[in-house]
Amino acid sequence: MQSNPFSGVTLQSTLYVYQTFLGWLTSITLSFRCHCFLPPRATHTLISVFLGGVAYISWYKQNVLDKIEKAFDSGYDPVLALADFGEEASVMGLAKGNQSMKHLRRKEQDCVDDIIKGNTRGHYYFLVGPKGGGKSTLILDAMRSINAEGVSVLDAHPDLEVFRLRLGKALNYEFHEDSQTLLFQRRDPKEAGPALDIERALNKLEKVALRKAKKTGRPLVLVFNNVQHFNNDEDGRNMLLLLQQKAEAWAAGGIVTTVFSSDDFWPCLLMHKAANRMHVLTVGDLSFETARHALGHMRLARNKPQADQSTIDRIVTLVGGRLSYLSRMARAEDMLEGARDLVEWEREWLLSQIGLIPDCDDDVMDEQKWSSCSWLLLREFVRMYKEHQKECQAAGLPWDPTKLPSIPYGRCRQIMTRTDFIEELDKSNIISIGVKLDVRPDSMLVLHAAREVVEEEGFDDLLQNVRDRIDEIESLHRTREIVFKDLNAGDKIRLQVEKGSPRLQ
Repeated sequence: MQSNPFSGVTLQSTLYVYQTFLGWLTSITLSFRCHCFLPPRATHTLISVFLGGVAYISWYKQNVLDKIEKAFDSGYDPVLALADFGEEASVMGLAKGNQSMKHLRRKEQDCVDDIIKGNTRGHYYFLVGPKGGGKSTLILDAMRSINAEGVSVLDAHPDLEVFRLRLGKALNYEFHEDSQTLLFQRRDPKEAGPALDIERALNKLEKVALRKAKKTGRPLVLVFNNVQHFNNDEDGRNMLLLLQQKAEAWAAGGIVTTVFSSDDFWPCLLMHKAANRMHVLTVGDLSFETARHALGHMRLARNKPQADQSTIDRIVTLVGGRLSYLSRMARAEDMLEGARDLVEWEREWLLSQIGLIPDCDDDVMDEQKWSSCSWLLLREFVRMYKEHQKECQAAGLPWDPTKLPSIPYGRCRQIMTRTDFIEELDKSNIISIGVKLDVRPDSMLVLHAAREVVEEEGFDDLLQNVRDRIDEIESLHRTREIVFKDLNAGDKIRLQVEKGSPRLQ
């Protein structure tokens, strides 16, 4: 028996309902003709208009689901098309033999490939790592291997209206804005807000995923990129909860595998509270040896002159194993000068964010609280990095200069003496929080910039001066003045404080 996938009932039962409703409409129309003396042609026209409307609505619902299914066809994804166009423009004119060296295969690529290909079911995933670490590159490379079949990607945005439009673009869904029935509606379809529209879109996707899973036997993959861009307020947290609830239900059914990626850790902490099927993957920087080989291959792929190994070692020591920085160095004519410029720029940016102001005014006291607590943590990172270097050299062990020092989250709270500044530092890309709640500098550039500031003469005195000044201002705020009025010359004021001894029982 042929089934109607859009109503959930059989085609014969649907026709029966239509015939029954048509008979009811005919009887109503005949009764209306008896009272209003409508000619038979007008009656037939009214019935034709009604049936045409029913047919249009049925066709439109089917067309909506067909369009969403098309969004997961091979070669459709607009994000991959845009990325591929940028790659083609960047490698134009390079030797064909060098194009395969643009990216080295990372150890995380196999796991991401299995996720994007739909080989894993029953879970959804959260990719977390610092900005520029290669999360999006891993996803796009996995999509290229299957020509984006069964995969759709979109970026998060603080404005939920913009996010609604991006979701519609990724799913090829117009939120009924292209329906002709809007001509007969009085209410604006956007009146209920973006959250309700997003819920409707995800419900449509669920119907398509069920239909698609029966055909292919594997789940669809929906990727929400950069979810840290959602505002950490009630609306943003509610949107993350909505997406997580759908991800949990889809993972339980094995019809959709949802992937979230974030540069910051707060969305992961938020979603961890209600997570049952979520797996967290950390994407970090390359090791020293891998970064050296990667930089050499990137230079070769761009037909740049090769540098000697000592120069490459110095550059990797400065910029670390961050893919975005290595790519920038591979395009530079003078890599060593470019690396020094990056460290200098990072130092000035760091001072613009958390620079210390001696003898500050009370108007900037809150800012200086954040700055002084941040430098307490950065100073500890610098101390740990230098001590680890000395220990390896003294013991004759190999030392990885790109290995960032890490401190447990609870220990960071004690060092900073404040619990509310860590999230802001993570959001500002000054520190990075791992899946095991280990805190480390966001990059080697941040560590080197902080080291230059900490090793300046008089830094410890400056930091202590700022902290003492904050204590003075807070003490002044806690001080109360007593003003006596109507006093004449020669009047005396006597202030007496009596403290009685406690009584012994």
